[in-house]
Amino acid sequence: MNLSLRQTVWLCLALSACAVLAVPGTAPGLGGEARLTLAVFALATCAWIAAPVDDTYIALGAGLALTVTGVLSADTLFATLGDATVWLLICAFVLAAAVTRTGLAGRAAAFLVTGARSVRQLVHLTTAALVVTAFAVPATSGRAALALPVFLALARSLADRRRLVVMLALSFPTVILLSAVATLIGAGAHLITVGVLLEQTGESIGFARWLVLGLPLAIVSSHLAAEAVLLTTTRREDRRGPVKITLDALQEHSATSVSGPLSPPEQRCLLLLCTVVVLWCAEPLHGVSPAVVALIGAVVASSPALGTVRMKDGLRSVPWPMLLFMAATTAMGVALVDSGAAGWLVGGMPGGVPPWAFLAVVVAVSTAAHLVLQSRSARSSVLVPLVVAAATGAGVNPVAAALASTAAAGFCHTLPASAKPVALFAEPPDGVPTFAPRDLLRLSAVLAPLSAALVLLFALAVWPLLGVPVLLESQP
Repeated sequence: MNLSLRQTVWLCLALSACAVLAVPGTAPGLGGEARLTLAVFALATCAWIAAPVDDTYIALGAGLALTVTGVLSADTLFATLGDATVWLLICAFVLAAAVTRTGLAGRAAAFLVTGARSVRQLVHLTTAALVVTAFAVPATSGRAALALPVFLALARSLADRRRLVVMLALSFPTVILLSAVATLIGAGAHLITVGVLLEQTGESIGFARWLVLGLPLAIVSSHLAAEAVLLTTTRREDRRGPVKITLDALQEHSATSVSGPLSPPEQRCLLLLCTVVVLWCAEPLHGVSPAVVALIGAVVASSPALGTVRMKDGLRSVPWPMLLFMAATTAMGVALVDSGAAGWLVGGMPGGVPPWAFLAVVVAVSTAAHLVLQSRSARSSVLVPLVVAAATGAGVNPVAAALASTAAAGFCHTLPASAKPVALFAEPPDGVPTFAPRDLLRLSAVLAPLSAALVLLFALAVWPLLGVPVLLESQP
């Protein structure tokens, strides 16, 4: 197998790290299990960065290596797949399949978008519609696929205004990625973060608490990003003319009706979705686990009498490789902490670092991590265990640090290959004009510091008001 220069460099780095760890005199204070864990972790990280191998295969291989060497028990490895967060995501995908089958998402988009009378209104109404989809579809790639027909319909209506079409092609994936932080099920990385926090600190973050913390950030960041896209890709004369989006144009790209009264299946699905979301939000009142609520919703959504999708069809929509990836990387995080490797890695940090400076470094590194690790879940798998361990040592609330890292890692707009939604809209079907790599780089130069500054602002000023203090000792 011929390796590229990039792959060769990363392979050499990983093997060098393993060779150093194998020498008994190096890294004093590091036990045998910790050495094995760091070696496996280094190899897996370099493979995620450079190897042309599926991320899930690498994660499973790393988890298996830790189990065979005795760092992890087999029960610990397999228990991660039965975790409540995994079941929550499985059931959420079944619910999303039911919503997609009925066409409710298309109706919601049509209701909002057809009310736009100016370019700025169109952009922000589209943004609002995309934020709402975070509650119905639990993956950014799934939301992008769901939103693509809406974009094609808008592109057809605006065919004579090419710059606006390019702007929309860029704003759709941008908002989808940044608005994922609104809900716990918005990205697999969120569930990894919750699992790490529960394992390392005993702190549990449920759907309602994540909603309170994440939704304001999602709304603000999405609309700021939409405005940034609008200003960096269009000229003043492009934004002056009126727009008129008709229901007929949207209907051409939708297999289900986007107007008229709701059909009985649509009514049942809407009622079920609203009930599930309300029960998720009311978890502190009734005490039922979000995973159990999701399981009830999935059973009803696929039932013969009330459902809109068959169970086997709903389960086909579940991204099983991502769930296996989450389970394996969660096990890796457990090994990193239990073996003492995480504590050793962050033990050399200088003391007396101000909390704002610590969080600023966490946000900056997490924002830039997409240039190295393309998988959002892989970024959280690598960063969050280290961030939590370092935060505890620095006197910073690990919940605030983990949330800041996860939210900042949601920025991945620099290259078309940095995220699946960006890649999907970089080459839409039907010959629709789309953005060029230079458009993406121009936006990234503006949006990266803006997004990082906004996450830091929330971590330092907004989240403390919502019950997540910055300092560890002030945590209730």
